[in-house]
Amino acid sequence: MTELSIVHLLWALILGAISSVSLPLGSFIGLKIKIRQGYIAIFAAFGAGALIAALSVELVAPTCFALSEESHGETQGLARDNFYALIVGGILGGLLFITLDSLVNDKGGYLRKRATTLAHYAARRRENVQKKLKGVFEIHPFNVLSEEHRELLASTLSPVSLKHGEQLSPSQEDALIVLEGELEIELENGVVELAGAGSYVGVLLLFIPELASHSLVKARGDTLCLALQRQDVDHLRGISPEFDQACRDLAGEHMERLEQHLILQMQKSVEWTRSAAGAIRTGAEVPGMTIHRTHATHHGTPVAVWLGILLDGIPESLVIGSGLFVTLINHTDVGSLTFFHVIPYTLIAGLFLSNFPEALSSSANMLDVGLNRNRIFWMWFALMVMTAVGAALGFLLAGLISETWLVFAEGVAAGAMLTMITAAMIPEAAAHGYPNRVGLSTLAGFLTAICFKLLE
Repeated sequence: MTELSIVHLLWALILGAISSVSLPLGSFIGLKIKIRQGYIAIFAAFGAGALIAALSVELVAPTCFALSEESHGETQGLARDNFYALIVGGILGGLLFITLDSLVNDKGGYLRKRATTLAHYAARRRENVQKKLKGVFEIHPFNVLSEEHRELLASTLSPVSLKHGEQLSPSQEDALIVLEGELEIELENGVVELAGAGSYVGVLLLFIPELASHSLVKARGDTLCLALQRQDVDHLRGISPEFDQACRDLAGEHMERLEQHLILQMQKSVEWTRSAAGAIRTGAEVPGMTIHRTHATHHGTPVAVWLGILLDGIPESLVIGSGLFVTLINHTDVGSLTFFHVIPYTLIAGLFLSNFPEALSSSANMLDVGLNRNRIFWMWFALMVMTAVGAALGFLLAGLISETWLVFAEGVAAGAMLTMITAAMIPEAAAHGYPNRVGLSTLAGFLTAICFKLLE
């Protein structure tokens, strides 16, 4: 302990800078070069795999190995305490990251990454749909469905586009929900019904297929609808006895009168139907104008974005400093060590390789949402400085606490980092590329980081 000096503190500072210098580098490239989305996915997945390897090898493995080694008495008790501290710290770290990340995202910090941006809008769409569909499914027999089954039914809706004058036989589509435009429903007796936005058309055909020949549907102007297939309704009837009985009761009522009643009852505003259409695929692209409008409403967005990327980087910086401290105090002759003897190559490589694609993809996304180019770069440069300072602080903090508390702190950092990987980095890769490529790139990053162990 007494042999540690300001030089070793400087080593921690340098290690923090080395691991994070890829942040401004990735930001610079992302702002200067328009990189294809597929390559961004590969980079992001590679970085995620490298960081997982760093966490596994440098943070988790030593504590687990100490527990499995043959030890007795006080040493065995310490190993067990350290293991419990790691587990509890990991849980708290994950919860802490989620809490802080949610607070930052509420202020506009979700704009720092494409994946967080998509997730934010997907969540908003789901909330909106859940709220709107409560009114939509109040009509019999859909009113007997549980919330879970209503969401399941909404997810089966598929879009149908009709040109002006285009006809649609009820046998082709079992039921339609009109989103935009208007449909003419010509009944067998020559009566023509009109169904505007928010109307159900042919809902009785879901339960009574024999009605299919009794009407003809024609579009008045370009019309967009959502189709509800009979097979999906039949599946729902099979898993919901209440819904099945309600359908049977409905089929026994007067068909023509009920059809007219349903059309009148289901006149809803087009707003909820557009929300339902947007919720069919939660991973859809977010319209650029929507993002820009949201950015304009968040006056504190640049600060929130910076806090978001700082939140991603704080745990790793503390781990670097504390790891260096442990390496030094466990060495019998600290004075004989050089800087290259104490470099945790796997950890530094994992952090470096994960930081580069994070800054690369995030900078491009931040530029797309309207943030200033120079401001974006200096955000990432400032984060590199903060990471270096954080490593020095981690080194100092490690000297003030016991070994068990140090393991606990590393567990908190590991939990936060692993949560960040699965909540941001992997979704970021998946938002840009194909699943197989993302999987192989993650594996490549993991193995690459492990190979740096050969240098130690």
